[in-house]
Formats: sequence, structure tokens, C-alpha cells
Amino acid sequence: MRKTLLFSTSLALLFAGTVVRAADGTAAPALPTADISVEASRAAPNDQFRAQVYYESSEASPAELARKVNSVIAQALQTARSYPAVKVRTGNNMTYPVYGKNVRNIEAWRMRSTLALEANDAPALSELLGKLQQSMVIGGLNAAPSAETWKKIEDQAIIDALTAFEARAKLVAASLNKKWKIKHVSVNTGGIQQKPIMPLARSAGLMAAEAVAAPIEAGDSTVSVSVNGQIELLE
Repeated sequence: MRKTLLFSTSLALLFAGTVVRAADGTAAPALPTADISVEASRAAPNDQFRAQVYYESSEASPAELARKVNSVIAQALQTARSYPAVKVRTGNNMTYPVYGKNVRNIEAWRMRSTLALEANDAPALSELLGKLQQSMVIGGLNAAPSAETWKKIEDQAIIDALTAFEARAKLVAASLNKKWKIKHVSVNTGGIQQKPIMPLARSAGLMAAEAVAAPIEAGDSTVSVSVNGQIELLE
């Protein structure tokens, strides 16, 4: 697993202005502090895939249009059932009029129906898309780490970042011939982002000759964690 560590440090020594009370009640100067910021990154494999396919058609009769579209969707659902590794759900259905030159006259009706696909099995999804795209359009294909993979890699990146924070704190304190202790520290993480693999729609007509879809190359996503904190420099 690849990992990258990026560091940045800001040092602020505060000797005046703030006071604390010593044990005998007398005022004592505040300890000098150093602000430290580090970042750690790791690569997480994109092992979860989401795709959208849709069918769109026009007919003069709304009833005939619905029959035609529903027939294609029913066939697609039947095909998808033979791939248990792929989750399928129906998406949006949109029907709207097609106007002629005279915008008051409706010449036809147009309908689009969408299926949403999700899988962790790239070959199974690729094969299913290869079959569906003979009659439907692939509206998009995205990949991202699954929630379990993301958490695992994120936990490792947190350890990397905290280790880097400690190493940087030791370096700062040793350079000033001081001991140190953590005053406060915060850990900041990001969320999962979908990576588009096939962002543009591909028509059924263009794909009719392609009975088998190309393999899905998912790649990796970068998981980054930043740690910000402040240490006190002791005598």
C-alpha cells in the first residue's frame, strides 16, 4: 500500500502577555508553545462501483410509449437478476411532450427510464453492462473505495499523521533544547469522493457491435488526514 507523508510546521514562541498562577499564588509567565501541522496520505483501492443505464424513446401515443419503455426495462431487470453480485434498483422515470413548430401542438411524447447498478465485483458489473448497453445507454460509471476499505485506510493514515506529529514535536523541542508536552491536538479527515470512470453517456447504437464491455480499471483514491496541534516547551 502506497503512503505519502506531507508535513508543515509553524512555530510560535510566546513569552509575554499571558500569565498563569504558580502554586504559591504568584504570577508566572506562560510556557512557550509551538504550533504544528502535519498531513498524511495513503492510497485506497476503488473497490465499489456505481453505474447508471437508461432507455429513452419517443412515440405519438403515451400508452404505446409506456409499453415500449417498460418492456425494455423489464427485460433489463430480468438480465440483471442473473448477476447476484450486482445490486439493481429502478431510478427516475420522466415523460415530457415534444412540441412541433407550433408550440401549442404536441407532436409526440418522450420518456426516459433509468436503472441504478452497484457492485463490488468489477468483472460482473462490466459483463452486465456489456449486455445492457445493446439496448440501453450507459449514463455514467463511477468508482470509489467502499466504506469498509475507506475506514481501514483512513485509520492507517491517522496513525501515520499522529506519528508524524510526534516526530515533528520532538524535532522542534530538541532543536530548542527543550522538553515538551501536548497542549491540544485535532485530527481532520475527508469524505469519500466518487471517481468518474465513464462520465459521458454512450448510446446503444454506438455500442451495438460491442457485445462484451471493456474491463473496468478503477485505480485508487487518495485518503488524506491532517493533524493540527500545539505543544508546550518545557525546561
